Amino acid sequence: MEEAKKKSMPVLPWMRSPVDVSLFEDCPLDHLPCLDPRLKVALQNMGISSLFPVQVAVWQETIGPGLFERDLCINSPTGSGKTLSYALPIVQTLSNRAVRCLRALVVLPTRDLALQVKDVFAAIAPAVGLSVGLAVGQSSIADEISELIKRPKLEAGICYDPEDLLQELQSAVDILVATPGRLMDHINATRGFTLEHLCYLVVDETDRLLREAYQAWLPTVLQLTRSDNENRFSDASTFLPSAFGSLKTIRRCGVERGFKDKPNPRLVKMVLSATLTQDPNKLAQLDLHHPLFLTTGETRYKLPERLESYKLICESKLKPLYLVALLQSLGEEKCIVFTSSVESTHRLCTLLNHFGELRIKIKEYSGLQRQSVRSKTLKAFREGKIQVLVSSDAMTRGMDVEGVNNVVNYDKPAYIKTYIHRAGRTARAGQLGRCFTLLHKDEVKRFKKLLQKADNDSCPVHSIPSSLIESLRPVYKSGNFLALTP
Repeated sequence: MEEAKKKSMPVLPWMRSPVDVSLFEDCPLDHLPCLDPRLKVALQNMGISSLFPVQVAVWQETIGPGLFERDLCINSPTGSGKTLSYALPIVQTLSNRAVRCLRALVVLPTRDLALQVKDVFAAIAPAVGLSVGLAVGQSSIADEISELIKRPKLEAGICYDPEDLLQELQSAVDILVATPGRLMDHINATRGFTLEHLCYLVVDETDRLLREAYQAWLPTVLQLTRSDNENRFSDASTFLPSAFGSLKTIRRCGVERGFKDKPNPRLVKMVLSATLTQDPNKLAQLDLHHPLFLTTGETRYKLPERLESYKLICESKLKPLYLVALLQSLGEEKCIVFTSSVESTHRLCTLLNHFGELRIKIKEYSGLQRQSVRSKTLKAFREGKIQVLVSSDAMTRGMDVEGVNNVVNYDKPAYIKTYIHRAGRTARAGQLGRCFTLLHKDEVKRFKKLLQKADNDSCPVHSIPSSLIESLRPVYKSGNFLALTP
């Protein structure tokens, strides 16, 4: 039924003739037109000497001939460089700003992703005098406010009018990276926080952000950034909570030539995902302006180019032993093991740590853990102090850890989108990577159909010697691990 619904769903006209990113080639920084020399140095300090195809394609539509004339929808494989594809042109464009105010907002579904994206902006923005802020709830809201809002210096002995003080509150950042919940906290309660001057809105991991309401953050942001002309015909009070008060935005502007009733300058939107939705109803929420669709090839779902997929056929009730044997064969290579739930993650990690044969460091990473614990674990994994992370799908989207050689699906992903996001933790930025999926015999046929949705017919069997499985049986039985088996 669901499949029939998807087939009958109409494809929006602007999605029928996309820009094929795969036709672009890597471009050395020396040959990139209009790149600010200060940004070139910042990129080189990051170890970047050339841009990937998706970054070149987006540069052409923003800084090149496109000049941000259209909203961009970018569907590109995991690890292809999407973050820098929007960060670089936004920073370059804002480098000419004269007054500091919040002009670019990047929204992501999780704290971990937001921290990662903020690091990318922080590596290039200071080179051109721009400041980057973070609003994810990692610290108290008071600490965040002190970072985001610049307050006037008060002299002792002078009486100030509270209204004058409110007018003097200014943004301390040009670019804000935020999660939806904490963004709404600042919109509702932070004095001096305004989207009045916002020029760029980036919605990263769009399909997830559109699927979950997150306190209606998107319609709120769009309402607050509408022009005076648009607001004249809509009663904002029927939509916005009374707490907004004076925060209702009045954007004084003209009308864009050739587009009736479209304000100029307008809010430019960039939406990105490795599995971008094609549902017209969901995309309509974004209120896109003359959108341009950039994608890789003709297939909707695309796996990383240098990813090798394998399946392991497991005997019933011995699945954990196949995983132990696989991890033994991988040695100290960095590996992420994915399960279907946070409960399974905890049980499996506990079980693996009871096997003395595995002389590797194994840690758990899931959405139930505190942010500080996750950040510490991720740091140790990046530094090579941990070889294996057992994770729920909290780590499937966007997380970039250098040198992950292998991904293991302990539990078969139910959807191709989940497989793509899990497998995308390896084979990033043109590197080689492998994805192993553990299956029972009755799951093989369904798994084959799943991969065909990504145009992947190559998934050979990875064999584990039965003698190795038998050698692990006594430890498994004697340790009473059956209760821990996910």
